[in-house]
Amino acid sequence: MKNNMTDHYYSEQQQSELKIKQIQVTLFNKSFAIFSASGIFSKSELDKGTRLLIESAQIKQNSSILDLGCGYGIVGLTILKNNKDAKCIFVDINKRALLLTKKNLNYHKIQPERFEIIHSNLYENFKDKTFDVILTNPPQLAGKDICLRIIEQSPQRLKTNGSLQLVARPNKGGKTLAKKMKEVFDNVEIIGRGYGFCVYKSVKK
Repeated sequence: MKNNMTDHYYSEQQQSELKIKQIQVTLFNKSFAIFSASGIFSKSELDKGTRLLIESAQIKQNSSILDLGCGYGIVGLTILKNNKDAKCIFVDINKRALLLTKKNLNYHKIQPERFEIIHSNLYENFKDKTFDVILTNPPQLAGKDICLRIIEQSPQRLKTNGSLQLVARPNKGGKTLAKKMKEVFDNVEIIGRGYGFCVYKSVKK
């Protein structure tokens, strides 16, 4: 199975040649450079779903954040830049993504004590950690089962009153994911709409 997935951004090892480049991203009226490369989700520009997740994320002071499926780290990086007391753990199965995440965090001079980078298939490799917020743009191309597992396993990774905030297209699986969030948490709300996407939020009571 794994060998058939080597060209996908949600596989552990990428077979394509590593060609790092910089792309320009504009968020909250500020433009800045991000390192990207082949073998990464949305390698040439910030995708609209991730943009909406960043713009809509509800983050309180002193929050501990999990950027799950972090790609090149744009979600957590932007949160850390805009929330000076937040801390973030960046997680991806894609080792190339984690290399780029570290490069981006260092480039933007994020203090090392404010972040941790973990190679993991979903929640497997950090079972002792809990968070105030989990942010994710789930890998729909990896299949519905993986997206549902992200939701099903999230409560044990959240502190009380912590939230899962997830972006998806309502007409391409988003309604199914929202239904699962309601089933797991007994609550779900839409906190962001735009670009054909919705950001869904559930809170652990």
